[in-house]
Amino acid sequence: MRRTRLDRYDLAILAALQRDGRMSKLRLSEAIHLSPTPCWERLRRLEREGFIRGYHADVAVDELFDVSHFLVEVTLSRHRAEDFTRFEAAVEAHSEVLTCYAVAGGFDYLLLMVADDIAAYQSMIESWLNDDMGVERYFTYVVTRTVKNNRDFPLERFWSTRRRGG
Repeated sequence: MRRTRLDRYDLAILAALQRDGRMSKLRLSEAIHLSPTPCWERLRRLEREGFIRGYHADVAVDELFDVSHFLVEVTLSRHRAEDFTRFEAAVEAHSEVLTCYAVAGGFDYLLLMVADDIAAYQSMIESWLNDDMGVERYFTYVVTRTVKNNRDFPLERFWSTRRRGG
C-alpha cells in the first residue's frame, strides 16, 4: 500500500506529538501553525496510515523500583530460520527484555534487559539456557548509569536529507 506523501505540516505534527503526546488538538494546531480542523484531519490520517503507533507515558521507573539494567550480546548455536524464529518468540514472552535488536556482526542479538539484581538476572539467563532457546553464548554488560535516554527520534534532521514518501 502506497502511503500518502508527507509534508512539513505532517512532520511538525509528528515532532510535536513525540515531545508531548497529550497535547490538545488546539495546542497542536497552534504549535504547527495550522487551523484545528485540517490539523485534526492530518493527525487522524497519520494514525490511520501507521505513522503514529500509539501514545505512551514516560514512567519514572527509577522512582518506583530499584532495578538493574543489562545489555546482553547473544549468539545462537545454529542459524536456520526456525532457530531465529524460536529465539525471537521466546524473547517476546519475557517482559524483562525491554528491547531486542537482531544485528549483523560478531553476534546475533543485542538485548536490553532488567532484573532486580545480578543474581535475578543470572537466574533468568540460566533458565533460558535450560529452556533450550538456542543460545550458544552470551556476554553481559551491567549498566552502571544512564548517560542519555532520549526516545524522541530527530525527525527534522532526517527529513531534510531523506524524504520517505514525500
